[in-house]
Amino acid sequence: MKNIEIFDPAMCCSTGVCGPSINPDLIRMATVINALKGKGIIIKRHGLSAEPQDFISNKVVSEILQKEGADILPVTLVDGKIGKTKEYPTNEELSDWLGIKIKTTQQQPKGGCGCGTKGCC
Repeated sequence: MKNIEIFDPAMCCSTGVCGPSINPDLIRMATVINALKGKGIIIKRHGLSAEPQDFISNKVVSEILQKEGADILPVTLVDGKIGKTKEYPTNEELSDWLGIKIKTTQQQPKGGCGCGTKGCC
C-alpha cells in the first residue's frame, strides 16, 4: 500500500473549514480521507499551525519550503516523494496512487467548522 502524506498550510483549526468562505477542496479531502479510513487506508495530514516540527523534520518538505516558501503548500508526498504541490490531490490522482476507485459524496457543512466555542471560526 502506498504511503500518502499531506502537508497542509497554516489554518485556524484542524479542519480548515473556518470563516465565511469555505474551501470546497478541504471538505472534499476530509470526505475522501474519511471514506478511505473506512477501507483501512490511512492518509496522514500534517498542519503547519499545529505540527511545524513535522515540516522541519521531513527532508523533502523542508527543502521545498526553503526553496519555494509557504505558497507551495499543500504538498502531497507519495511514498516520500512529491506527488503534488500548491493544490490538494484530485480523487482521480488518489485513485491512481492507491490503485483503488474512490467514490464519495460531498456534503456541505452546516455552519462553521465544528470547533464550537473554541473561537477559531
